[in-house]
Amino acid sequence: MRSTPHKALGIGALTVAAVAALVLPGTPAVARPDTAPAACTPAQVVTNGGFESGTSPWTASSSTVVTSRSGQTAHGGSSYAWLDGVGSTHTDTLTQSVTVPAGCSTATLTFWLHIDTAERTTSVAYDKLTAKVGSTTLATYSNLDKNTGYVQKSIDVSSYAGQTVSLSFTGTEDSSLQTSFVLDDVALDTSGGTTPPPGDSTRTPAAPSYTVNLSSDTSGTVWTGHENVTFTNASATALGELYLRLWDNYHGTCGSMPIKVSNVTGGTAGDLSVACTALKITLPAPLAQGQSATIGFDLGITVPSGADRFGHDGAFSFIGNALPVLAVRDGAGWHLDPYTNNGESFYSLAADFNVTLDHPSTLLVPATGTSTDTPGTSGRTVTTATASKVRDFAWGAGPFTKISGTSPGGVPVNIYSVTGISSSSAQSMLSTAKTAVDAHAARFGAYPYGELDAVIDNNYWFGGMEYPGFVLDLVSTTALTHEIGHQWWYGIVGDDEYNSPWLDEAFTDYATDLALGKTGTNCWSSVSWASSAEKITNPMAYWDAHSSRYSTVVYGYGKCALHDLRRVLGDTAMAKLLKDYATAHWYGVSTTAEFKAAAQAATSTDLTSFWSTHRIDG
Repeated sequence: MRSTPHKALGIGALTVAAVAALVLPGTPAVARPDTAPAACTPAQVVTNGGFESGTSPWTASSSTVVTSRSGQTAHGGSSYAWLDGVGSTHTDTLTQSVTVPAGCSTATLTFWLHIDTAERTTSVAYDKLTAKVGSTTLATYSNLDKNTGYVQKSIDVSSYAGQTVSLSFTGTEDSSLQTSFVLDDVALDTSGGTTPPPGDSTRTPAAPSYTVNLSSDTSGTVWTGHENVTFTNASATALGELYLRLWDNYHGTCGSMPIKVSNVTGGTAGDLSVACTALKITLPAPLAQGQSATIGFDLGITVPSGADRFGHDGAFSFIGNALPVLAVRDGAGWHLDPYTNNGESFYSLAADFNVTLDHPSTLLVPATGTSTDTPGTSGRTVTTATASKVRDFAWGAGPFTKISGTSPGGVPVNIYSVTGISSSSAQSMLSTAKTAVDAHAARFGAYPYGELDAVIDNNYWFGGMEYPGFVLDLVSTTALTHEIGHQWWYGIVGDDEYNSPWLDEAFTDYATDLALGKTGTNCWSSVSWASSAEKITNPMAYWDAHSSRYSTVVYGYGKCALHDLRRVLGDTAMAKLLKDYATAHWYGVSTTAEFKAAAQAATSTDLTSFWSTHRIDG
């Protein structure tokens, strides 16, 4: 969703690529199997993970690996596993066979690790500890990761559900200077269950309604209060639990979390997982199809320093993805993907928000939805923001300079500028926003979110970021036009941003080109693939491992593929395809397969070779 994923691009170099998710009507349900799928039995499947019962059932390379001898200390109890620490060429191993229960959507390996070393280098990994499941390396640590105490490590191993695998740790030392890898309290916790049976692709929990009341400190960087969410189980599969995504815990550590949830009501809070960005809540009783429930919790938000989508640039705070939102369960199970700073991981269903923000009157608070201000206690203002059918809620806080206007199509637009943005730049961005919102609305359908707020700061490293009715941006016509385009491609027409990022970025960049009068002539002629595995439709897991190619392929090649599709279909047919597709998926969720089907239905030309040539799979 960012208009420029790389820091190196200056304002003048901004090339925006972003098209968002499209959604087609759901396919007919597949007949249900006669036998139910395996249910998850939540369990901790590592035996003797604290090593208090000696070696069994671990297999160790020597009798000294599992120990209570002096020289190191246990994290808990009296015993621990000490690999290496010899100071000469040496290898230690520790292995146990574990069975990960079938039907579990969450399986997390955790262990406490202490590393001390005599190595003096700050750049060379001479001695290493490798954690594996079977032949797959999960993580590698080295003398460079030395620490004064134990640190807990957490690794997602949910892909091994239903399998019996070998869990192993291997420590290797080179010829001199010892490094000790000390392990304790190894666990592999499974949970999640109620994975939908084949054919049950219904997305749930559905129709969420969030009510939030928060109060800030004097600076607008610390917010505390309460959040409730009411939801309905739309699926025929019972809903026994749900997950809250605490996305902004990526910006801290599990020991110092910027997003804190406590005093949960309406369910029982479980363990945090996925680097503390997912909180499981078990419901008092399974929720049948059509039934609704409400959970509530106290919420604390601490905004870190930095001009980021969640951060503060001096006195100006930008608070995106801070409110906990419900994870989605669909035909693939629970979506508990990790946060990515390279793009977006956010996959959520359209929801209603009523958010009350109590803050000092010296701060302006732009926010998703339509806002009204009323006097609070002495020197304070209460901003109440309401938004319908939005996928997230974001706001800012600071002594912004605000200018306002209305687009020719009737959309109220507000520009909030930080210190250092000239009045002429602010006026230029207001003009751009008014033009862009009407241009996109004419192509894809009327803008539904009431007012549109843009917060302008030239210190954003990412170029721009979109939220429903609320965008962060540099002073850039192209970037702002792009982020406003995301109101349709991601906001109105949603998608799974982690697994199908092209559905919001490529579509939005294509929409931006059209709004700016660019035809994409010959843009596909410059395509050069880095490997046979590189595809426009690859997920963020691929792009995080190939980050230098993300912008080029997803934004650039993605929009060029859509320009090519327009040339195949013709301008009129392509325009009708996108408008009809947006209408059919208004407030829904798009998939690549659905878009391809809609495009094929719009032409008598067989598009099979087109998808293959443009590497659009799905």
